[in-house]
Amino acid sequence: MIATVPFAWGDSLEGELGRPVGKRVTQCALSRICGVCGETLGRPIAFLGTQREVGRNAFHNPPMHVACAHTLLGRVGGTEIVLTAGFEFVRPARDDEDRRPTFQPNSLLA
Repeated sequence: MIATVPFAWGDSLEGELGRPVGKRVTQCALSRICGVCGETLGRPIAFLGTQREVGRNAFHNPPMHVACAHTLLGRVGGTEIVLTAGFEFVRPARDDEDRRPTFQPNSLLA
């Protein structure tokens, strides 16, 4: 079941979503759970990203089930869904301007 407030986004949201909560994003990565419903991920795994994130193959939003990603598509502005069989969780380096971790899919699916 899809939560009104997605798991990784915290406790208070209205309309369009803001940034996910850092601790919950890390929990999604390390426990391989969905950023929307908090349940265990299977395959395929979906990521929501901007055109820039898709082009860089590096996403800030946590992994999610395909159905869960579709429920957020209208709430996260300017995004598209990318499907993958797996991903790497990459923490920022000390010198990186953007201090948010990224998810980098390693097996894109058509």
